Amino acid sequence: MTISARPSLTTRVSAYLHGHPGMKLALLLSIPVAWLVGLYGGSLFSLLLNSFYRLDPFSGTVEEVFTLDTWKSLFTESNFFITLRTVSMAAAVTVGAIVVAFPLAYYMGRYASSRVKMVLYLAVLLPLWSSYLVRVYSWKLILAKEGIIFWFFDRVGLGGLIDLILRLSVVGGPSLYASMIGQWMVFLYIWLPFMILPVQASVERIPGSYYDASADLGAGPGTTFRRVVWPLVLPGVIAGSIFTFSLTLGDYIIPGIIGDSSPFIGLAIYSYQGTSGNLPLAAAFSFVPLVIMIGYLVLVRRSGALENL
Repeated sequence: MTISARPSLTTRVSAYLHGHPGMKLALLLSIPVAWLVGLYGGSLFSLLLNSFYRLDPFSGTVEEVFTLDTWKSLFTESNFFITLRTVSMAAAVTVGAIVVAFPLAYYMGRYASSRVKMVLYLAVLLPLWSSYLVRVYSWKLILAKEGIIFWFFDRVGLGGLIDLILRLSVVGGPSLYASMIGQWMVFLYIWLPFMILPVQASVERIPGSYYDASADLGAGPGTTFRRVVWPLVLPGVIAGSIFTFSLTLGDYIIPGIIGDSSPFIGLAIYSYQGTSGNLPLAAAFSFVPLVIMIGYLVLVRRSGALENL
């Protein structure tokens, strides 16, 4: 009579995990999930806690006294217009990115050969390899009155057009680099790759037979785009808009270098926690972009666009 050896602990654990794949997945994800929850969840909780503290108006120190005054101050006229200005710019950048990115993305996904597509990929991604600050400061030179844009418009006899745009009350200014239209151009340039790539990927996934079937049914190019292409590309547009909208909402470098002195949310947060030393208000303001993006994602989810990403 032989007595079989008892399996080792490692063998038993391995057999148990093999029979319970859900437990295996939970163990694999436990460490990264704990890290993310501790890092991001802890940071958000700390911000939320600080937003309910009070700033002593005389000493400028933060007192750990519960108050809602900081949150109420978000709805003052000055802070409300900061939020409105930022959201308006984010929406304008997103719309502009869709208009500019779609033709190039459609050509890359529908018509470009492998070699041409590789060149276009390189052209789209190459700016991302350079420093963010260098790209922004280079646009300050481009948008100056001695820059290439003013020079080009003067050479073609349209210098008065820029002067007319700069005289507009909302988007104008003394120069392009000191105006909201200049800010919009820089934002559009910086975030454009984040719109081109997801739209191009969506166009590339459309089978060629769909275009043929649409043509066989008598649909023209406009109808094919409206009834076939756009619904299938919309998830990519939504994905790109999430990037362009959220990145514009939180950016504070471009508004600090390009444009007039009108603050955006990111610049206001930087100013409140730095120069002003108003940490509770900076913490409360930090939740404004978060709430806006959560609301945007909820609307997108209800539309069903995220299901096709």
